[in-house]
Amino acid sequence: MTERQRQILAAIIEQHAEIAAPIGSVMLAKLFGVSSATIRSEMARLEEMGLIEQPHTSAGRVPTDAGYRFYVNSLNEVQPANPLLIQDRSARAIQARVNNYSDRADRAIRSAVDSLVELTQNLGIATIGDELYMNGIGNLFSQPEFLQGDHVQSVARLLDNLEPWLREAKPTEPLSVYIGSENPVGKSSGATLIICRFRSPYSDNSYIGVLGPTRQSYAKVMRLVRQAGAMLEEVI
Repeated sequence: MTERQRQILAAIIEQHAEIAAPIGSVMLAKLFGVSSATIRSEMARLEEMGLIEQPHTSAGRVPTDAGYRFYVNSLNEVQPANPLLIQDRSARAIQARVNNYSDRADRAIRSAVDSLVELTQNLGIATIGDELYMNGIGNLFSQPEFLQGDHVQSVARLLDNLEPWLREAKPTEPLSVYIGSENPVGKSSGATLIICRFRSPYSDNSYIGVLGPTRQSYAKVMRLVRQAGAMLEEVI
């Protein structure tokens, strides 16, 4: 893949996350300062690679699960070793709420989840002992992807099985991203699960994260989930 193709794929993913609609060549041509024909040619190559696809009703393109995976892998390559080194307003908001409960691990974890819900507009989850705390289900089902019955049922199946799956699988990566069909259950849900493992008084394998559509602002959401886990380890 050429560098321009990488940049075009990233632009399609990032623009699609913002507008929840297929991305056309005209928009990208303006962004890259080249002709629409050039963009269409590059999009055809990306489509041949299986990284983007064309919905039946649109001339634009949307990312596939494989396209998202390629993009997420490239983000992981440039992640800082210490997620707390990058502090913006969103990270400071999580930090402030977590610090309020430095003597109450359960409240600190809940407040970190609630912050992620507000900042990402996804559903937030965390393990607290043997329980799974969840908040923001209204956010999840207000997304345009989940207005169809089949997707709702598949997401609900994923949520129903998430706690026992985490308990059994115990993902070992500091940050794990399960995109669409990569999910353990509800493979056709069109959802992405982003979870961070952290040490807590309850377990060395505690988890915090979010569940939302595959149409995510991955760079932002992955960073915030990493930071939430690191802050909880530091405070509790």
